[in-house]
Amino acid sequence: MVQKMDEKLDIITIGRSSVDLYGTQIGGRLEDMRSFNKYIGGSPTNIACGVARLGLKSGIITAVGDEHMGRFIKEQLQKEGVSIEGVKTDPERLTALVVLGIRDKEHFPLIFYRENCADMGLTIEDIDQKFILSAKCICATGTHLSHTDVEAATLMAVNIAKENNIKTALDIDYRPNLWGVAGHGDGESRFVESKYVTKKLQSTLSLFDLIVGTEEEFHIAGGTQNTIDALRNVRKISNATLICKRGPMGAVAFEAEIPDSLGDGKTGPAFKIDIFNVLGAGDGFMSGLLRGWLAGKDWSVALTYANACGALAVSRHGCTPAYPSWQELQFFLQRGIVQPDLRNDNELERIHWATNRHSKPKSRKDTLKIFAFDHRSQMQAIRGATTSKIAHFKQLCLQAAIQVADDRDGFGILCDERLGRDALYEASDHNFWIGRPAEQPGSRPLRFEKQIGIDCGGLSEWPKNHVVKCLCFAHPNDKEEVWLEQIEQVNRLFIASKRNNLEFLLEIIASKVNDIDDHSIAEVLQKFYSSQIYPDWWKLEPARNNETWNNINEVIQRNDPLVRGILILGLKTSQNDLAESFKAAAKQPFVKGFAVGRTIFANTAEAWMNSTLDDSQAIMQMAEKYKSLCEVWDAATAQDTPLS
Repeated sequence: MVQKMDEKLDIITIGRSSVDLYGTQIGGRLEDMRSFNKYIGGSPTNIACGVARLGLKSGIITAVGDEHMGRFIKEQLQKEGVSIEGVKTDPERLTALVVLGIRDKEHFPLIFYRENCADMGLTIEDIDQKFILSAKCICATGTHLSHTDVEAATLMAVNIAKENNIKTALDIDYRPNLWGVAGHGDGESRFVESKYVTKKLQSTLSLFDLIVGTEEEFHIAGGTQNTIDALRNVRKISNATLICKRGPMGAVAFEAEIPDSLGDGKTGPAFKIDIFNVLGAGDGFMSGLLRGWLAGKDWSVALTYANACGALAVSRHGCTPAYPSWQELQFFLQRGIVQPDLRNDNELERIHWATNRHSKPKSRKDTLKIFAFDHRSQMQAIRGATTSKIAHFKQLCLQAAIQVADDRDGFGILCDERLGRDALYEASDHNFWIGRPAEQPGSRPLRFEKQIGIDCGGLSEWPKNHVVKCLCFAHPNDKEEVWLEQIEQVNRLFIASKRNNLEFLLEIIASKVNDIDDHSIAEVLQKFYSSQIYPDWWKLEPARNNETWNNINEVIQRNDPLVRGILILGLKTSQNDLAESFKAAAKQPFVKGFAVGRTIFANTAEAWMNSTLDDSQAIMQMAEKYKSLCEVWDAATAQDTPLS
């Protein structure tokens, strides 16, 4: 037995990975799909992400191509918190693709593009013993037992685990098409009888402590279409706990001999919900099961987790994106089913969205320092400014931000498309949080830029990493008809943002409308919350006193404690005044950074537009101001003294 290194992972999955292209039109043939959403996929990949969302430390052994889709998978795995130490980048093969659709509650057409794909290039040379020994459990899936090289790699990993008392699990995951016993057009098929597949599976079943499959998957593993007989045939070969999934009837666990009835096994409650999409439900189930099993829970508890995760998965679009966080799972189990079509349960969906957002600030020191140069009317008002000059100046702003950020985490920009398109697009090549305005500058009541459209349909063209920013001039004393129109417009944008999986930032400026007091901003926030608008981010005017912040904090805590955070805006405030505001803001529980613009660029823009500064001087000036502001913020967040 090899000496194990310190355990750092709960589980490592091994097998296929792919990019899933999911048809966004529901109820039609795959031939008639017009657009697709892109997700990561493949059973081991889904499971690795699913258990990570449930709080386990996971890794995966797989392979991707050295191209855009391969990079997408690796980036998404990292965002989900999955270790990519075992992910091989294959310079010769392409990343696997799957095209999927939702026809109705019973038909889910899919096509696998896996001919000599990257993950089928795994060999025993790709199995790192130290990596295997870093985990408490190795989870394999059946597809990678279907070809010689990947079978050898999978079994090597499993055998290392067995020799070192590491738990082993198998998801049978039978796809006839991937075993070569069904055609390319039969990707949806879940069962084709094959003595060859049965023999292959049975040669490995003794290696596993846990074996999971549907009734049909146990039919192929057991070599008979009688479920009890199939389970008994598997039991003759393996001492594993057998988990038989039964769809809407839940699942049943067998630790010893197989009884005469499936109902005599150990069970957990089933959840009666409307089925929207069964694809990936088994991987969601497996994630919940592993969460319970590896935590040493009774099978009734582990199966409850598994059935609940499966229920949530079949309610949503996509595979990995559908899986719950641990917080969401606990909420679902405690509150129960309010409406059977879970994807239309607003409270549940809000928790799902909020707890599965990627790269959110995790601590008081994990904040955002944003250079905002999305200004349009303010730059157009500068003497000597032209459209082309403004576009070029925004590129200089970006260069200043790049220089200060130096590709580190925690930096961002706000930039518009209408005047700053080139800078906005270039920013995606850097490690920035990127916000992008939707409103017409200065509009009140609120109106949107023409690129957004009256129905906000233009958001469908935005990259997923762009945050929708909307500035709304609103005051508690506004007339009712003004509030109604503002709410209607903001709600339209909020709904469109969520429909396109884009985060939403709502900026509130009340002081330009009327005088404000310690309650004004909090009252504005409450009006939006009362209208079921839950921004991911708030961007608020700086405040220096406890009373204002206490009121704001109370409203957010009561309505949406899962908010990503508040960003402090500048309003062309001097750096000294901002420093005082930062001292107060940095101690607030929901404040996660600043987004300041004119304090950094205003004087430089005026000088540059009138040719008294060249490009390099302009970049240097703005970089110095931005850096100095970042240092002021860092100093403020480092102080632990309470507000006076």
